[in-house]
Amino acid sequence: MSLNKHEMAALVARDIEPGSFVNLGIGQPTLVADHLPADAGIVLHTENGMLNMGPAAVGDQIDPDLTNAGKVPVTELPGSAYFHHADSFAMMRGGHLDVCVLGAFQVSAAGDLANWHTGEPDAIPAVGGAMDLAAGAKSVYVMMTLFTKDGTPKLVPECTYPLTGLRCISRVYTDLATFLITDEGVVVRETFGITVEELSSRLEVPLRQAQPA
Repeated sequence: MSLNKHEMAALVARDIEPGSFVNLGIGQPTLVADHLPADAGIVLHTENGMLNMGPAAVGDQIDPDLTNAGKVPVTELPGSAYFHHADSFAMMRGGHLDVCVLGAFQVSAAGDLANWHTGEPDAIPAVGGAMDLAAGAKSVYVMMTLFTKDGTPKLVPECTYPLTGLRCISRVYTDLATFLITDEGVVVRETFGITVEELSSRLEVPLRQAQPA
């Protein structure tokens, strides 16, 4: 059975090393915050200028002035800090983030990322800080559905949409499988409700299966 977005977020959270500094992209990646262990020492950074963001705010916790970059109300953890937007981007560009998790329209077999514009004439481009994150974070993960609503693959041999970053993605978390992007090709780490053979028949990307540990 395929994963829902919360199960995908939990998988990503499981793989983030304790003590990491992490940025979560707008959209589904923000759900990762709700699945991080409280004692892991993981510090969340927001593009709009906050360190040590907590999970999403609910009920009486909601403060309309306290949001993440996607304007979702969030909580603050002890030791939270606030700073100018320019300082936030300096952290992103300066190599200070261990991990960022982004959404994507396409990821290529080489780890190229396209996530800001589909190239369609009526589409609204949304650059944001994705290019800075893709270039500045030490590890860049993608969290997305593997196929569009019409069944078109998002994991592709080469991106056909405008690029966000080149060879920047190391892991792709989807509703049907988790992939590792390596120098030797795309490796299927685990699948959900589908076999590697079925995946191979639906994707144009050559796949290798991870060897048992």
